[in-house]
Amino acid sequence: MTETTLPASLAEIRDEFLELPEPERLQLLLEFSNELPAVPARYEGHQELFEQVLECQSPVFIAIEVDDDRVAMFATAPREAPTTRGFASILVQGLSGLTVDEALAVPDDYPDSIGLRRAVSPLRLSGMTGMLARAKRQIRAKRHSS
Repeated sequence: MTETTLPASLAEIRDEFLELPEPERLQLLLEFSNELPAVPARYEGHQELFEQVLECQSPVFIAIEVDDDRVAMFATAPREAPTTRGFASILVQGLSGLTVDEALAVPDDYPDSIGLRRAVSPLRLSGMTGMLARAKRQIRAKRHSS
């Protein structure tokens, strides 16, 4: 993964994880799970505006908006699934505010780069990879429709 393709927001998050000893990285992920921003009121009660991330074991739903070439990502994930919720929070915080091109340039293997391979199951990492892939697909679709 090259530094030029990783936006500063996601590079900072990655570095925050990698600076910690491995056992403490899971705790940081749990902190991210508590920081998942609430979805805007216009989304509440409108499940049809979200796409379910089927790669996740827990019910995770994402929505992407592209406005003036800027990406906004929203996600819902149950509090009882803190790992998955933490991953959703990382992507929401890391992708929101990026330009379309910056978001699409995020390497598909970003979830592998934050040093959690031994702390979480491969299934959970593939869930985050699925979240990123679905977000990018939505960004591409919204870019062409706007």
